[in-house]
Amino acid sequence: MKSFQYKFIVLFVLLTSCFVQLSGADKKYKEKVESLSADGPYLLYNADGSFRSVSVDTAGNLNDQTYPAVPKGFSFDVYSDKGEKLFPVTLHRIKRPEWKNKQAEKMIVLSDPHANWECFSSILREWNVVDKDYRWSFGKNHLVVIGDIFDRGKDVLPIYWLLYKLEKEAKEAGGCMTFLLGNHEGMVLAGDLRYTKSKYLHLADTLNIPYQKLWNEQTELGRWLAMRNTMQLIGDNLFVHAGLSMKFLEKNKSIPQVNKIMSEGLFLTKEERKKASDDIAFMYATYGPIWYRGMVHSADKYYPLYPEDLPKIFSKYQAKRLFVGHTIFDDISTFYRYRVVAVNVDNKENMEKKRGRGVLVEDNRMYVIYDSGKKTLIKEE
Repeated sequence: MKSFQYKFIVLFVLLTSCFVQLSGADKKYKEKVESLSADGPYLLYNADGSFRSVSVDTAGNLNDQTYPAVPKGFSFDVYSDKGEKLFPVTLHRIKRPEWKNKQAEKMIVLSDPHANWECFSSILREWNVVDKDYRWSFGKNHLVVIGDIFDRGKDVLPIYWLLYKLEKEAKEAGGCMTFLLGNHEGMVLAGDLRYTKSKYLHLADTLNIPYQKLWNEQTELGRWLAMRNTMQLIGDNLFVHAGLSMKFLEKNKSIPQVNKIMSEGLFLTKEERKKASDDIAFMYATYGPIWYRGMVHSADKYYPLYPEDLPKIFSKYQAKRLFVGHTIFDDISTFYRYRVVAVNVDNKENMEKKRGRGVLVEDNRMYVIYDSGKKTLIKEE
């Protein structure tokens, strides 16, 4: 009996010790999760005309300041999640870009940065799209980014603010920066936060507001996103985040119409999109331009596009080639005899393995480009 009591006491002590250790570990983890890291600024316009700036500095301190109105010449510095000072930004007038552009001498096409600042900025610097201070240095040439900056990574704001400022700088230099909407823009702005990093959710909890409210139509970047296109024609190259299905073609919508419909549904929830209109519901669903994978996948579950149907799409939109992102590949991939080009390779693994990172179109030839500065010709039939 005494032996049994002794064993029971020993077991109780061990279990208590484990509980204390686990509780301590849980507390340590909780503290780690709840610490803020460099972020922002989020710029919000209030109904009374006042202007609110929310950011987290490099020491993890929350800075939440409200002004009676937008200060004249308002500018700010942008920092990476790691606390590196990156570049200054000055607010500028926002307008919807034209849906159609002439072909520039050089055009670089990237896609799906997913908040990975290191991967995204490295290719821009290497190919002189930006200089060492992240100012536009691509002259009269064209940068195209085919959607999906939100989610997966910790540098959402730096990439958005970079493209925001490059748009203005490129135009002033006679060039162009095009950012198109992707499915993750549609997800986050609808409140679907399943891939959003905890640092962003914790900031929203600290402010006691839903995360998507930091991006709604009453914010600077929300207003900017509301004016982004979903489809773009550059020369005879057509750009869209995921792909175009035959069901999409049956809708018989022009490019400006598609862009307008997508903007109308951008800030609605999934249920609100279904109720708003058949067109909005369709565009944000499986066969829509930001979700359809059937141009780059042949399995039945992706509802693949038949080769004989591609010319119908090209005829409708006066294109000869189509660029997509969305579906990730180990390297730049082509389909339908080089007429569909998949460029979603912008991730850490591909960067570390020194694979292709984007596409350069120059003199009507296509090249895979690398962080090393090397380029490889994509030989077309």
